[in-house]
Amino acid sequence: MKIQNTITRKGDKRLNKHVKEFLMFPDVLIMLTLFLIVAGFTVSHLNELATWIAIAVGAIVYALSEYGIHRFVFHMKTPENPFLLKLIKRLHFDHHEKPTDLHLLFLPLWFSIPSFAITVLLVYWITSNLVLTIAFATGLIGYFLFYEWKHFVAHKPLQPLTKLGKEIKKAHLWHHFKNENYWYGVTHTTIDKTFGTFKDQALVEKSETARNLEKRV
Repeated sequence: MKIQNTITRKGDKRLNKHVKEFLMFPDVLIMLTLFLIVAGFTVSHLNELATWIAIAVGAIVYALSEYGIHRFVFHMKTPENPFLLKLIKRLHFDHHEKPTDLHLLFLPLWFSIPSFAITVLLVYWITSNLVLTIAFATGLIGYFLFYEWKHFVAHKPLQPLTKLGKEIKKAHLWHHFKNENYWYGVTHTTIDKTFGTFKDQALVEKSETARNLEKRV
């Protein structure tokens, strides 16, 4: 029992260390602050069904965009334009070269904040309702933080608690170390399975460019 308790305490300390590392990373901390601001406003409207729907829609929008952005933007053909190449290297290419580097693991604020601002403004233009728009932003940013945490866990010595979580982590590591053309999901595998990019890794050939996207033909 003593040994088990010692192991548990050590595990708790490691988890606390990783949670602190995640929360204190500047980009995550800023996005968390934004989330708390919009969530604080939304709390007073949680007695309305429309608010919950708007939060859910915001979360779903990010969950769906996660796959599309990863596959079609972050894995775009290597740009010939030096400026575009520099952008995409920072956004994703360099993350494949150094997958555990936190500065490359988290999305930069210059990408995430303008993307969210445009999306939220579009929602306001459609709804003309500030309460619903901020509730949408709460779901959007909340799911984004969940995405960043799952991505962080995938590259850290942390073991997900659920079977699904373990499956998702393994799939993301296959994406990095087996073949970059499969397993684009970070928080879920639904769209991968829908569009045929979730394969039995034993049947997928090892890619020579999984660690260097810039060298793809």
